[in-house]
Amino acid sequence: MKSLPYILPFEDVNLASIPEVGGKNASLGELIRNLRQSGVLIPDGFAVTAAAFRQHLEENNLESEVYGALEAVNILDPDALAPVAFAVREKIRSPPLPTSIEQGICEAYLALSRQYGEAESDVAVRSSATAEDLPTASFAGQQETYLNVRGRVRLLQAVRDCMASLFTDRAIVYRAERGFAQRDVALSVGIQKMVRSDLAAAGVIFTLDTESGFRDVVMITGSYGLGEMVVQGQVNPDEFWVHKSTLAEGYRPIIRRELGSKETKLVYATAGTSLVKELRVPVEDRQRPILTDDELLTLARWSVAIEKHYSERAGALTPMDIEWAKDGATGQLFVVQARPETVHAQAKGPLSVYRLRGKGKVLLRGKSVGSQIGSGKVCVAHDVTELRKLRAGEILVAPMTDPDWEPVLQRAAAVVTDHGGRTCHAAIVARELGIPCVVGTGTATEVAIGVQEMTVCCAEGDEGKVYEGLIPFTREEVDPKRLPPTSVPLMLNISKPEQAFFLGQLPTAGVGLARIEFIISGWIGAHPMALLHPELIKNSAVRSQLLDLTRTSKSPAEYFIGKLASGVAQIAAAFYPRPVIVRLSDFKTNEYAGLLGGKDFEPIEDNPMLGWRGASRYYHPNYREGFALECAALRRVRDEMGLRNLKVMVPFCRTVEEARKVLDEMATHGLRRGENGLEVYVMCEIPSNVILAEAFSELFDGFSIGSNDLTQLVLGIDRDSEILGPLWDEQNPAVEQMITSVVHKAHLYGRKVGLCGQAPSDHPEFARFLAGVGIDSISITSDALPKVAEVLARPSNS
Repeated sequence: MKSLPYILPFEDVNLASIPEVGGKNASLGELIRNLRQSGVLIPDGFAVTAAAFRQHLEENNLESEVYGALEAVNILDPDALAPVAFAVREKIRSPPLPTSIEQGICEAYLALSRQYGEAESDVAVRSSATAEDLPTASFAGQQETYLNVRGRVRLLQAVRDCMASLFTDRAIVYRAERGFAQRDVALSVGIQKMVRSDLAAAGVIFTLDTESGFRDVVMITGSYGLGEMVVQGQVNPDEFWVHKSTLAEGYRPIIRRELGSKETKLVYATAGTSLVKELRVPVEDRQRPILTDDELLTLARWSVAIEKHYSERAGALTPMDIEWAKDGATGQLFVVQARPETVHAQAKGPLSVYRLRGKGKVLLRGKSVGSQIGSGKVCVAHDVTELRKLRAGEILVAPMTDPDWEPVLQRAAAVVTDHGGRTCHAAIVARELGIPCVVGTGTATEVAIGVQEMTVCCAEGDEGKVYEGLIPFTREEVDPKRLPPTSVPLMLNISKPEQAFFLGQLPTAGVGLARIEFIISGWIGAHPMALLHPELIKNSAVRSQLLDLTRTSKSPAEYFIGKLASGVAQIAAAFYPRPVIVRLSDFKTNEYAGLLGGKDFEPIEDNPMLGWRGASRYYHPNYREGFALECAALRRVRDEMGLRNLKVMVPFCRTVEEARKVLDEMATHGLRRGENGLEVYVMCEIPSNVILAEAFSELFDGFSIGSNDLTQLVLGIDRDSEILGPLWDEQNPAVEQMITSVVHKAHLYGRKVGLCGQAPSDHPEFARFLAGVGIDSISITSDALPKVAEVLARPSNS
């Protein structure tokens, strides 16, 4: 396509062209010129330059009138701004474009149509301001976009409408709040060949985790139809996370998948004046992921390549915000936009850690945005006209938000929506404002009726919760750069995978204890044997629940394996390549019985604490099949996803013979110690583990002391007994002597010893004792990290 007056083909522009064609168009040119050669597909198109916008104002004598009106109004007064901004837009969109500009647009459009073998191509007409998609300001959604525009008349009108949208209320306020003079920002318009995603799917990609800022994943979201539904937050999309480091090594590390409800989609309108229309998505389609694994991995590789190019050009790591679309007619994937991510890329300094300090009734659950907590009075607003009643510090509850809401959103202490995913408008703005947001609750505007006060919590993982009332919370700042070096490596105890991306950014030596019980109870929710043998369940209602739980999975076994693998992989990826020690399941029989379908597979024991738990289950005929599922999940994480930093730990292993049986059972299921670097540890929590440490050292690569159970069994105290509570002491000389003994014995065999019990977290001075006996690592809770690090950094006599 040749250059024409006021027209530049995308292939003729790059990031240096922002003053001429705006951020969006400049970025498309940058992609086409530099990424196509790497196989990234980008639809062609052209830019109507910012000079055309200025010429349109000049020839119609609008410049002084437009900017004079804006200079005379109080921009921060919504009621005063609205009529002025509307009048300005009408003045810009009403008169025709100068003849030379119209001719250039029509000639370029004809050439683009011929390129695609069409008389009049369907195109997207997008605004591209000269101050948007910058590394420091996204201007996301401030101006308009028009889809499925076909024919010269509609195209010229859409171009004028885009030009006018430079002066939407939200765009005017956004510029003013960020210090951009209204006169200094002009608008270019991009005309791009449409991708028929109305016949397939589209969405948004971030080359980091949007909530934690963790940089080693690609997060892909999407839904059926045109991508505007995802961006606007009108649907709850599918979400996928791909691990960058092991993707680069040739693995297939789709570490997590979350299916959204995807209830509606935006498609081409075939009749009437509307260009697009909404349709309901059939139930069978909603229950399927929008993309295949191969397609997800292709998008992830493209995203990494785009991030690499922009980072090299900027001279610094530049996370990216990318829009993608799949053409349902050809099956091809395309990147249709890319811009630098602007929230986490600018984040510096300490990490803010929020914690609830009370309990309350959970009113709503959804997807958390950020990791903050906010509370206040409730304000329900169904549309922009009801926003005036929002007062500073209140909780805004709405079906969704759009850019028209931005001028008043900064008043809110938190935002809760019915619809939307982590890449929708409400989520983007909440991140920029630094306020908590829970999206996709489904029923927030209904539940909030009559509720006076709420607490919105995004600090408990990626499930956001909305509590009734004002619950106390704390905020603590942890600066990773200021944590002192310690004499003993500090690791973390983790049970919730959702917190891993955040915790992985702390300067620790890895994970000393990853408990899978939370994944089984919280993510899976069913007894593994019940999933494998529903015919043995007596209660028909329970059988129906299991069927509903696994309906979208290939099989009940795959449901368990996939969920467990996903949870473990999220933790392993967050700390990669640092070691992550995953403890095999250690539910007691009463806890297993509490899982869905569990009562039909568990005995009733008088003392489950000392009963059928840990290693004794893995080779037993009544649980061997369930253990096979655990092994399959861990093998998938290591072998398919490439997360070889995962180590396995066997809990509550009573005898040396039992240890051999467990290792044999693991090998049967593809987890053979030493193969592909697999290390297997044993929990040291029974006196026999200490007494026979030499024999256990011949079978395992290391020990991890569980101080809770070890204290219980050394002192003969039921740790759940209130009466014996005063006698409980993990620092008792008998317990400390056992710890000292196993450390010395293990070291004689070249085996490492760590401690993952609660004692150092509750009593940081206990950590100094551990350092003194030569322990190799100490694993603690994240909230104890600063205090324990400080204790271990001080001289022993201080």
